[in-house]
Amino acid sequence: MLYYLFEYLEKEYQFPGASLFEFITFRAALAVILSLFVATVYGKKMINYLRKQQIGETVRDLGLQGQNEKAGTPTMGGIIIIIATLIPVLLFAKLDNIYVIMLIVTTLWMGAIGFIDDYIKKFKNNKEGLAGRYKVVGQVVLGIFIGATMYMHPDITVKREIINPVNSTEKITQNSPREFYPSEKTLLTTIPFVKKNEFNYENLISWAGDSYKDYIWLIFIPIVIFIITAVSNGANLTDGIDGLAAGSSAIIALTLALFAWVSGNVVFSDYLNIMYIPNTGEMTIFITAFVGALIGFLWYNAYPAQVFMGDTGSLTIGGIIAVIAIATRKELLIPILCGVFLMENLSVVMQVSWFKYTRKKFGEGRRIFRMSPLHHHYQVKGFHESKIVTRFWIVGIFLAILTIVTLKIR
Repeated sequence: MLYYLFEYLEKEYQFPGASLFEFITFRAALAVILSLFVATVYGKKMINYLRKQQIGETVRDLGLQGQNEKAGTPTMGGIIIIIATLIPVLLFAKLDNIYVIMLIVTTLWMGAIGFIDDYIKKFKNNKEGLAGRYKVVGQVVLGIFIGATMYMHPDITVKREIINPVNSTEKITQNSPREFYPSEKTLLTTIPFVKKNEFNYENLISWAGDSYKDYIWLIFIPIVIFIITAVSNGANLTDGIDGLAAGSSAIIALTLALFAWVSGNVVFSDYLNIMYIPNTGEMTIFITAFVGALIGFLWYNAYPAQVFMGDTGSLTIGGIIAVIAIATRKELLIPILCGVFLMENLSVVMQVSWFKYTRKKFGEGRRIFRMSPLHHHYQVKGFHESKIVTRFWIVGIFLAILTIVTLKIR
């Protein structure tokens, strides 16, 4: 909202300093500062309120060291992350930007699903919370919305070749007129470590005849649904020890902020020889606010945690990360960038699958890990949870650097 106010003041009254709001970097800096302030200052008030309302965590006895001490710790702290993210976005972002709209919808939708789950657990005395099938339905609905928007919305385009139509050998510079930029509505994405690193989802259905492009949504939307479901569940599983999900997500989101900014900047996208995706730069405002909210929340969630995010936070975090990756055409980098989430997910899948297989084959179930998800395996082995979290962060930083390197290594 403030963006439009200062735009008006600059246009009508040449208000001093109003032109600063035209710069994404300036508004991104304001967004991260404000989100940090909201999460740390007002986050404390929210924690006190949750404690007063006796909205505490119910801990299952898994035999882990220090586990029982967490009983009664306020949960549903994901509300702090949501509020601290949305306030700066509403103030500093262009609210008519389709990418910002998608992220706001994702935040509210996934936050609502997580909130309902936590509410049922705490106020209906149902430890299972919202039935898994309803969570999946919610994720599918979001996936349909995001996939259909990416497929149909006229403002979601890609400008791959920045070529001057007058002289095809001359590159367009920052000062070239924008009407010369070629634009196309396409479902291109990025494949890492490949020289010609662009892949079009339309190739998956090219065998269907001349009108195959009319049916590509039948493949693209299910892919989007799968990505959103996998990442949000991965974030949910990662939220098992103090600070792990919030810290890992901040590392991932900061990396995606870089991708959003360079992809939406004509000069840097040309220099890095990557797709120029108009309007994605505006997502930087949302992502920096999101990072600030995560770091501010981490102030209280670090060991020993004063608050847990609950499904309100973990499902929202995963949904946001998935949508940003899809919007920046970097969803195929998710296995690398979100490697911590992937390891947690796979550890559960492997453990359950192997247990069922061995029980059927040998009459008793056997385990690959001492406990899953993976962070619990190391807890059982005797590692302190602070050491586990720190080492998982280090792995996350390494994977983030590897993801950034894919911009140039092909």
